[in-house]
Amino acid sequence: MAPIPGSGLAKGLAVTLRTMTRKTVTEQYPEAQPELPPRTRGVIGLFEENCTVCMLCARECPDWCIYIDSHKETVPPAAPGGRERSRNVLDRFAIDFSLCMYCGICIEVCPFDALFWSPEFEYAETDIRDLTHERDKLREWMWTVPAPPAPDAGAEEPKEIAAARRSAEKLAAARAAEDEPEGGRA
Repeated sequence: MAPIPGSGLAKGLAVTLRTMTRKTVTEQYPEAQPELPPRTRGVIGLFEENCTVCMLCARECPDWCIYIDSHKETVPPAAPGGRERSRNVLDRFAIDFSLCMYCGICIEVCPFDALFWSPEFEYAETDIRDLTHERDKLREWMWTVPAPPAPDAGAEEPKEIAAARRSAEKLAAARAAEDEPEGGRA
């Protein structure tokens, strides 16, 4: 059976007419901010206080876009008669977002929770060389990181929190025993 001449044109016009009668779903982006999903990968935020300069993030990065500089600093002993310790001090932490492929490996391998996904996505620059952001900018983005989701109602308490609570209770009991007068015991 031969196709009817002009049937393709009629189908195309029908699709056009159907589309023209629908309500548009365009979001007016600069005026109205989009609703982002909770796990949006925008940029990487740095919680500098947790960074121990272990360099795992820079070593595991497949794009080599993380730059870290540090120096060692001597810390005096905590108790008299103790020995001095040395620790790494972060001098520079930068990420070149023109190279980054947003894989999240650096965030996953960080053992001290110093790197987090921020939903910020408005960091465009006119020059590609300006896409290398230093630790000050990464720290600013840290405060846009959403809070973690609440644990499930039936889930057991994380072992770290349970251990911290037990040690706090032991410490409180020991202090209460010290504060109790000796004559007051029965």
